[in-house]
Amino acid sequence: MMARLTRSEVFDPDEIAIAHTCSRTVRRCFLMGNDPFTGKNFDHRKEWIEQHLMQFAQQFGVDLLGFSLLSNHIHLILRTRPDVVATWNDNEVARRWMMICPHRRSSDGLPLPPTEAEIRSIAGCPVKCGEIRRRLSSISWWMRLLCQRVAMRANQEDEESGHFFQDRFHATRIVDEASLLACAAYVDLNPIRAAMAETLEQSDHTSVQRRIESATADRDDDMLVTNRRDSFLAPVSIDERFGEIGPSVSKSGKRCSDKGFLPMSLEDYLETLDWTARQIAPGKCGRTPADVPPVLKRLGLDSKTWCELVSDFGRLFCTVAGRPECVDPLRSHCTHRHYHLRRRARELLTRVD
Repeated sequence: MMARLTRSEVFDPDEIAIAHTCSRTVRRCFLMGNDPFTGKNFDHRKEWIEQHLMQFAQQFGVDLLGFSLLSNHIHLILRTRPDVVATWNDNEVARRWMMICPHRRSSDGLPLPPTEAEIRSIAGCPVKCGEIRRRLSSISWWMRLLCQRVAMRANQEDEESGHFFQDRFHATRIVDEASLLACAAYVDLNPIRAAMAETLEQSDHTSVQRRIESATADRDDDMLVTNRRDSFLAPVSIDERFGEIGPSVSKSGKRCSDKGFLPMSLEDYLETLDWTARQIAPGKCGRTPADVPPVLKRLGLDSKTWCELVSDFGRLFCTVAGRPECVDPLRSHCTHRHYHLRRRARELLTRVD
């Protein structure tokens, strides 16, 4: 069995990269939901995590593409944006970091804006500022601070000590559109597969629920993106022909950028999820459409292949996810090793047209 590559081999800090991350609680205990063994319910901890995701999406140079919070694990899809961070001056870098790791907080625990002296303590030191700049577009720092804060608060609430999450979060790099779509569906459909929900709109603490809530809200002319339930998430649709080229820095300030990530509309994405949920969720009522949604055809995926990719995404892909022709030419950044693509994943993605 091949040794796991270090993250520095898989993710170049100077490149835009998309990763699916998963972090599990110790011994897979239900420490973020209804615990059948103790009879306690910890669903409120998912609300903590969502608050952290909103804060991080606003301050980090990282796009949050999707998330799903379960009773014993967390799924995130993150896109690093060193190109956006490069547009920030040293004072902005310092300010954002001080809002993530504040020296002072208000009485209700919210970070207070940094003082000029606090900003200069970072912006005035080129070495320190350079390190902070790299951290702001780092998936590792995002996950490190998220897990650390949830663990500390949960341990304090339980009057316990020690690990809350397993030592290391798992990260898979996504390198093509088909794998990204499959990964997004895999994350958003987690509550349905776990029999925690029957429909997309009932899937609590997921990015798809936030998007549906925003899409079905009353849309008057005065509605601002800052008022939307999904304002901290990257938009779904990206227009590769007419969309804005470059960093596309967020106009609302609620997220890193306004750049989408899939070549389809939100409506097409929701229809694809709904169709997929009906195929892989046992006991679901409803009729399967006669034709596979056009988006699958555009990506060269048949219905059987698509359903297996979504239902088994976590087992099919380890370090890198993508078609063989996309993965095979890639090399790790330090030792230039080939990435390993599991046999079943290679079979599925080789046979499609």
